Amino acid sequence: MDANSVASWMLSKVQAEACVYQDDVVDHIIKAGHEELLIENADGNQVLSKGVLAAFRKLTPDNVVWVKPDRYWRFRVAEDEPGRDARG
Repeated sequence: MDANSVASWMLSKVQAEACVYQDDVVDHIIKAGHEELLIENADGNQVLSKGVLAAFRKLTPDNVVWVKPDRYWRFRVAEDEPGRDARG
């Protein structure tokens, strides 16, 4: 497992389920035994490494947005503002 395979898995989850939660991706990586693809944030939580995020962004440059309050990615809708972040 590498950053690109995680990004592909994330995209398949968005396609199948309309969104993918960061916690689910972290769990998937831990269960696969590849914690090197994670980092610890300032709050002490495990989150995706910059490599995984960059690989996912490369796969989904314009069609997926990050919903920060709930920590998940979903497909962009017409109501979304420009950029990678969405309100909900």
